Amino acid sequence: MSPSRMHLAAFVTAGPGRPGGWRYPGSVPGWLSAGYYQNIARTLEDARFDLAFFADILSVPDRFGGSPDSQLRNGALGSMRLDPLHVLSSMGAVTSHLGLAATVSTTYAQPFTVARSFATLDHLTEGRAAWNVVTSFQESEARNFNRDEQFPRDQRYERADEFLEVAGKLWDSWEDDALVLDTEQPLFADPDRVHPIRHKGDWFTVQGPLNVPRPPQGYPVVIQAGASAKGKDFAARWSDVIFCSHASLESAQDFYKEIKERAAAHGRDPESVKILPSIAPVVGATTAIAQQTFEELFDLVPPLGGLSTLAYHLDVDLSTFPLDERLPDVEVPGVEGHYQEVREMTEREGLTLRELGKRYGGRVEGGFIGTATEVADGLGEWFGQGACDGFMVQAPYQPGGFEDFTRHVVPELQKRGLFRKEYEGSTLRENLGLPRVQSGEWANRVRRGAEAAL
Repeated sequence: MSPSRMHLAAFVTAGPGRPGGWRYPGSVPGWLSAGYYQNIARTLEDARFDLAFFADILSVPDRFGGSPDSQLRNGALGSMRLDPLHVLSSMGAVTSHLGLAATVSTTYAQPFTVARSFATLDHLTEGRAAWNVVTSFQESEARNFNRDEQFPRDQRYERADEFLEVAGKLWDSWEDDALVLDTEQPLFADPDRVHPIRHKGDWFTVQGPLNVPRPPQGYPVVIQAGASAKGKDFAARWSDVIFCSHASLESAQDFYKEIKERAAAHGRDPESVKILPSIAPVVGATTAIAQQTFEELFDLVPPLGGLSTLAYHLDVDLSTFPLDERLPDVEVPGVEGHYQEVREMTEREGLTLRELGKRYGGRVEGGFIGTATEVADGLGEWFGQGACDGFMVQAPYQPGGFEDFTRHVVPELQKRGLFRKEYEGSTLRENLGLPRVQSGEWANRVRRGAEAAL
């Protein structure tokens, strides 16, 4: 059963974001300014959002026709991305409760660096840091990190498993009371309570200890999105929050049920895993105004811009297929969840590839278009029908889409008792209803996984 109140996260893009959205008259192109993100952070915190989430990619995607031209020309999702950790630091400086989530890849980083960065962010924000764990899947990313091609999917997840194991050991390398700060002895930190980890595995050799004390939350909140069998199992094992995308209430319900069952199979409390489907609501004073806004946004979406974003998500060169025929069955090295979404959309509506590109670029996940009351009705239905624990809210255009949602939809949800009016705690874990992580928790997950494999 769903909890009594939903959680809300905001999917913020450190760049132009959705194809067409950046062209909309209400869009403000301040993507290179700290003040731009700080204003969004204040808007979200004033509305009592749980967290701001930044996706990331380590290249300009070139999967459509072997060139980044379509992404760059159309201002598509991967055309520009600022480093999210730096953006979040600026947002943390003007907020006191909003969670701050950055994407960092386990394929092209090292555990010590990542553990140190997130421990630092967690301390500087007094317990509000979150890490969106990705394994990366673009060949263009591999070519930026001394490789000609990407690791196979299974190897990426094997590396990610060990990466998280090492990160947990590093966060645990300082006991909670290791920082003494006794000026009389003197005793800055107790050496007996700071431990090397001496990890030696298949992917990493790390001596430790970390040179940052244990984070306020124990471990930063972990976010993950995975729709393949391997990805879902990884998410159910490690994640506190799972970000997903669905074309229908029914598929969201199936995913919700499966993930909760997988979490239980890993020895976890299913309620400790929060599932937040992506939505991109369009809100208007009347249904007709909201529909008109959606149509104006949709008209601004170039089909090839949407297709190049889909090609980036699937890691499939869609330029090789006829634009006026349907998307064929393809092997998807990339995000399987997006493929399932567009296959469902194609089969339901008989879309050609050209039409699919426009629809994908201008899609409104969940189909939430209408007045604040109508959007709240739809969100309440998904929440009440066992499809989610809340939502990952995308703005059809920034920052106006967030302002519309927080001014109009959030008060309607609060009036219905579906969303908080005040934060429950000071840390992100407290506001998500999650306990502080005890030392050794991830080591226990590794042990349970090894026992299950026997």
